[in-house]
Amino acid sequence: MRKKRINDEERALSESFERGEWRTAKRLRREKRTLRDAARRTLQKDARINIRLSSKDLRDVQTIAAQEGIPYQTLVSSIIHKYVSGTLTDNK
Repeated sequence: MRKKRINDEERALSESFERGEWRTAKRLRREKRTLRDAARRTLQKDARINIRLSSKDLRDVQTIAAQEGIPYQTLVSSIIHKYVSGTLTDNK
């Protein structure tokens, strides 16, 4: 069996947990419900758009999506969501 590698963020979370720094949320059921409802609202896709792109841009998006193992429409939706929520970053 291959040992799964973890990244720095996962390692830091694991070490924090092992040091006993985590506490159960007060009113856990309410907190779970709140977070589940927020996730459902965020992930709900209830609108449709049509856009025109250059063939090259579309091919590039499709290539990146294939490398990530996701449909290209999902990648485009994710990019738009990250942009409007202010979390889109440029890694270049």
